[in-house]
Amino acid sequence: MAIPGNLLSVTTESVDPNTSGWVKKLNCTISLGSGGRNGAGTLIVKSVAAGEMQARTVSSYPIAAGETYHAFADASGATVPERIGIRWLTAANTEISVTWSLTTAAASATWHRISVGGVAPPDAARAQVLLSSTPAAAAVISFFENVYLGLPQHIMGNLLPWNAESPEIDTTSWTGIGSVTIARTVPVVQWPVDYYPTGGHVVSMTATAAGDQAMRTARVPCTEGQEYLAFCYLNPPTSAADTWVEVRFYDAADTQLQATRGELAAPGTGWYRQRASAVAPAGAVTCALAVGIDSASLGQVLRVEQAVIGTDLEFRPDSVVRYSDASFEQGVSGWSVTSGVATAPRSTPWGAVAYEGSYSLIVSSATATTSVIRSPRWSLGGDVSGLSHRIEVYTNVTAGSWNSILRVRWYDAGSSFISSTASSPTAVPTPNWWWLQNDFTPPTGAARAEIELELTATAVSSAVAIDRVALWQVLPFFLVTAQPGTGSVTITLRELEPGELLSLWRVGSDGIRTLVRGPDGLVDRIPITSDLMVFEDYEAPLGVPVSYAAECYDASDNALESFRQSDTVTVDPGDPNLAWLKDPGLPQRNLRLLVERAPDWTRPIEQTGHRIRGRRNTVTISDVRGGLEGELAVWTRDDAERTALHWLLDSGNTLLWQAAPGMGVDDMYVSVGEATEARITTYAPEGWRAWSLPLTQTDMPTAVGVGGSAGRTWQDILSENTTWQDVLDRFATWEDVLFNRPIGG
Repeated sequence: MAIPGNLLSVTTESVDPNTSGWVKKLNCTISLGSGGRNGAGTLIVKSVAAGEMQARTVSSYPIAAGETYHAFADASGATVPERIGIRWLTAANTEISVTWSLTTAAASATWHRISVGGVAPPDAARAQVLLSSTPAAAAVISFFENVYLGLPQHIMGNLLPWNAESPEIDTTSWTGIGSVTIARTVPVVQWPVDYYPTGGHVVSMTATAAGDQAMRTARVPCTEGQEYLAFCYLNPPTSAADTWVEVRFYDAADTQLQATRGELAAPGTGWYRQRASAVAPAGAVTCALAVGIDSASLGQVLRVEQAVIGTDLEFRPDSVVRYSDASFEQGVSGWSVTSGVATAPRSTPWGAVAYEGSYSLIVSSATATTSVIRSPRWSLGGDVSGLSHRIEVYTNVTAGSWNSILRVRWYDAGSSFISSTASSPTAVPTPNWWWLQNDFTPPTGAARAEIELELTATAVSSAVAIDRVALWQVLPFFLVTAQPGTGSVTITLRELEPGELLSLWRVGSDGIRTLVRGPDGLVDRIPITSDLMVFEDYEAPLGVPVSYAAECYDASDNALESFRQSDTVTVDPGDPNLAWLKDPGLPQRNLRLLVERAPDWTRPIEQTGHRIRGRRNTVTISDVRGGLEGELAVWTRDDAERTALHWLLDSGNTLLWQAAPGMGVDDMYVSVGEATEARITTYAPEGWRAWSLPLTQTDMPTAVGVGGSAGRTWQDILSENTTWQDVLDRFATWEDVLFNRPIGG
């Protein structure tokens, strides 16, 4: 699978089916190997003699001076460690300099990540990737595959800059607290082949004295009252070391107001993602991620990779349950046993049992009795009386057996108890993870709520894991809304299961199904990344009812898990004298125009006539008849419309022409030939223009995704650029800012 945003070709990236994208540069031969993860092929680089050997990409790739670029590869070599470099070139392919990564800490036959980041020098116009190692003899082999060159693979929504997230350039985004030194190192780490945000370099904090030691990232803006999630991968020095992650908040004077910690219960000395979350307190204007070791020994090293602070709390964005209370990543928070003999600690160690994240709440009962577990109290966002709410709790019986009752305790705005509503008793299913779910209607005046789990152990020494607790107002599973102003339909899918695959179809009145277009192309078994997904269908027909069908599949075996069918929806076509011209990939360019005259269609055909001697009639050999061709005449009525039509036509992309029903024209995809813009009078200030647009019918583009924000926010732009001047220097237009298309990117 091609790495998104890679400047390298798929063949060069994956070394499949050959090595045509690579050439020897220094002291080596290259050949095709097997056993790769991104396709079967690998690049074998074999030394000719002792000393450094290098291979490079055959091609050089256009880049922009002053822009930050990232290169990575997966490497394997039992004899000698590797490094990777970006070779900066002039427009004439003359070498300016090379930005090298540090060398991997040790040789390893296991596939491991090597990477480097760098800013293109002032005179750089092109770049190549260099792969290097320094064997002590001839015939030493290093393997490489899964190679990338492009813009940094920054985690969407991360408030921290890329160099804090992954220190591919330096450690300037980190500050030591206490007696520590901070450096970059390249340990041998095998990340998943398709996990692109992680790099080769990690931040290593070394204790220069015994005691509590820590470091933190640069501070970034935050908003008081907003919940923030901080996480990173920790590599503790020992499994017994007391290591942690904190999200810290600061006021305008840089005084720390609050620190909320997530303790790592390490099962060993591997790499473990630890989370911490908290609501920004009153007066908070910045926040930071901190990591540390309590009671560190002299010389102990804590390594960190992929530091993230964000407001995307990973599941149920509409739930009133805070992440810290729902996922147990930093402890049991405000949960308590209000009656019975059960105990309810956080699971241990990291990864032992969890549905979301790495921990869960473990309820254990030594006797076959009933215990009640109660949550903290949460605000429902105002008086929600009469509005149906749903409770959801994920459970995994790890020992014995259980019956359960789900209960919600309702309170008014002043936290005075009103009443409670409960489900019927039910057996907790086994084995593996199951969710328990019920709908409840809050009583009059309800503005706050607690969740109660009444759990009855039906056998001695029973235990059940609890995770991913949620409470939210019930909204439609599948909502479709017509948007006449944009000639589109908004499709909202709720309560999806992250990790499954989604296909989304538009269903016409004739029953014909057409895949809906999403950010990466047609929505055909794409990964579900959130329980809430929203699509804009700009290709929905006008003036006729359509519905939508969603199919969810298991990612492991493609088995159909669920099916949903929406209500019908009709997009009002409005004035029948107007028609839409739409760019399926760039809907921001879509334009509604006044039609002067519809085309008179022709259908060309390739034919050859043969006159046979002695025969009266010609023998004709024909290809199939082509699609429609004709000239559409439209008006633009002012300068704004004229500029917008130019913008729409500039890309040369395939367009969708849609007219109102009854106008004798079906929706069709067209390419537009040489367009003519004519004045309708010699009077210069006249704003009207007459356009002739030669149209050729084409097939629907299938690989084009809907360009747009797709989750991109102003905060992402703030994280990637220091000043507005940097934005102006990096992007040619505001459209490029929206689409994240820097100059040379």
